[in-house]
Amino acid sequence: MNFMKSFAVASAGLLVMVAGCKSPVMCRFMNKEYHVSVSGNDANDGSKSAMLRTISAAALKAQPGDVITVHAGVYRETISPPRGGESDSRRIVYQAAKGAKVEVKGSEQIKTWEKVEGDVWKVTLPNSFFGGFNPYKDLIHGDWFDPRGRQHFSGAVYLNGSWLLDAKKLDDVLKPAGLEPQWFGQVDKDNTIIWAQFKGVNPNEQLVEINVRQTVFYPEKTGINYITVRGFTLEHAATPWAPPSAEQKGLIGTHWSKGWIIEDNVIRYSRCSGIALGKYGDEFDNTNAAGTADPYTECVRRALSNGWNKATVGSHIVRRNTISHCEQTGIVGSLGCSFSTITDNTIHDIHVRRLFAGAEMAAIKLHGAIDVLIAGNHIHHSNQGIWLDWMAQGARVTGNLIHDNLDRDLFFEVNHGPFLVDNNILLSPTAILSCSQGGAYVHNLICGGIAHWVDSRMTPFQELHSTAIAGLHDNMSGDDRYYNNVIVKRMNLTMYDNAKFPVWMDGNVFLQGAVPSKHEKDPLVRPESDPGIKLVEKEDGYYLEGRFDKAWGVERTRKLVTTGLLGKAVIPGAAYEAPDGSPISVDTDYFKGMRNKKNPYPGAFEVPVGGQLSLRVWPVMRGR
Repeated sequence: MNFMKSFAVASAGLLVMVAGCKSPVMCRFMNKEYHVSVSGNDANDGSKSAMLRTISAAALKAQPGDVITVHAGVYRETISPPRGGESDSRRIVYQAAKGAKVEVKGSEQIKTWEKVEGDVWKVTLPNSFFGGFNPYKDLIHGDWFDPRGRQHFSGAVYLNGSWLLDAKKLDDVLKPAGLEPQWFGQVDKDNTIIWAQFKGVNPNEQLVEINVRQTVFYPEKTGINYITVRGFTLEHAATPWAPPSAEQKGLIGTHWSKGWIIEDNVIRYSRCSGIALGKYGDEFDNTNAAGTADPYTECVRRALSNGWNKATVGSHIVRRNTISHCEQTGIVGSLGCSFSTITDNTIHDIHVRRLFAGAEMAAIKLHGAIDVLIAGNHIHHSNQGIWLDWMAQGARVTGNLIHDNLDRDLFFEVNHGPFLVDNNILLSPTAILSCSQGGAYVHNLICGGIAHWVDSRMTPFQELHSTAIAGLHDNMSGDDRYYNNVIVKRMNLTMYDNAKFPVWMDGNVFLQGAVPSKHEKDPLVRPESDPGIKLVEKEDGYYLEGRFDKAWGVERTRKLVTTGLLGKAVIPGAAYEAPDGSPISVDTDYFKGMRNKKNPYPGAFEVPVGGQLSLRVWPVMRGR
């Protein structure tokens, strides 16, 4: 009893100490919530009754375990968190207040436009207005960048939320405005002058904004771990080109850190990239003038010496965001993306203006997608959907709806596998482009064509579930698997007939002229059968309509696709398994409904009754 009394007294004293924060050791474990409001003041303490004015001021105060809650309004700043959390359970959380619309912008509003003539206006700003970074003289450039015969700068002009088209020369702006109004900027010793076409409106009476900041949420230092960013609208960033061989800055980016969660945000209008999960910078940035493979292999080796491993970099979660209007990538990541999950995002209007080009443009473009999961995303109206380039070992692309992309839905470049592509709906004219080995394409609905070529570049493969390089190999054809897909119209798999490595194909259905490979012994081929597949947008989402024949599931039996059936990718000698080493079984469909394990129905949906169907494929009710 005496012991219990003593313990109670000591505990009470400890609680008093914690409440008063008399000890720095105890203070460290007190989680605080800082509040930010457009009516606040950065001299305040950040309590609910004395809110701060800027998110950046709250970032300076926040310690591991703390929460920063931002209330409704527009915040024009770049947040550069000086520190991160200590672990997944003691992160620093940046969140919009419940139900609040919080906009964080890299732009400033301009209301001092002067009319030139017609629809043309101009504004003259002192260069001091921009501080140390002026987007209108910041030239976009870098490895694998193609300017297409003109200069491009990272500035932009927005009218009522949408950006104008940047003109090649001033004369283009001084002409009468066309269907897409343009702007042009010029910087001299003292001033920045911007001309813009505002068709039929006075820009001083509208919301007109211009880029002034390079990023919106991006730490200056590397190793700022365990950050959560939730519920914001993040927009208007003068981001640079983000090749895999240089520091990759996005409108929001993790900058060579670990364990970020980026969720439930609207991320839009980035000059180049939206979310960056990529590489740190060093003296070798943008020095790959020749554009050959060897400098990137050396870049990978340097990254390994700079801490590229599972313990220190990657393992991010990017989910339920809407990402749009970025002219390079929606999500980019070189090496720093490894071990991450990218799920349930909507990504659209990526690299659609095509004023510049290069080798890095896609809704999702990753290098080093080791054990990365890309699942349940809706990707459309972009140049291409998902591009996994170099070292996509252990990656899984599953349950994605991808359509109406200009170039292709999926591109796998110089990977050696194993990587698994299952339960996807691929509806663009070109579905798959590959110069890789070790891919397993399982239970997809494929309505586009396929292209495949060999590549002599020597590219790395890794030790199992690791970033460590196990060896280098060229990229010859074969070592792919196609099981239980429904393939419509454009795909011709005879390109695999003379593959260097073995190929495994079984259980596929070929419709409306799609052609099987000689490697499939018993394909179900229906050249005259038109399933009438189409995607229809309705008030409550996107519906896939078409005829699914009951006979596809009963005319022959199919095997359940498992780790055992898929075997091992030849070059790395690695099995198709989960990141934790456990076996995989493709025993659910696009909706996460259970498959018939004795005889699964082909394609992305387990619909053994067949018939004319209308299935809501976005947003998805999983587990139906």
